[in-house]
Amino acid sequence: MENQQEPLAYAQESQNVSVGEWVLSLLIVMIPLIGLIMLFVWAFGGNTKVSKANFAKAALIWYAIGIVLWILIAGIFGAAFLFGR
Repeated sequence: MENQQEPLAYAQESQNVSVGEWVLSLLIVMIPLIGLIMLFVWAFGGNTKVSKANFAKAALIWYAIGIVLWILIAGIFGAAFLFGR
């Protein structure tokens, strides 16, 4: 048999993220603005392991949900404050 190499996409998909990498990733995400920027880099960058990219996409979805909820709650309380007199 010939020595065939795995396709790059499959080789990247089969890589696991170690516990140390997860600890460092979560520490970076906790830094206010840098964490958000890194989530975008990990989610849409090309050299990120698949599990970390999926984590970053899920975290960005939660960020978006949180922002929408914050705007709704702020609007409700703001309207109650302005028109509640």
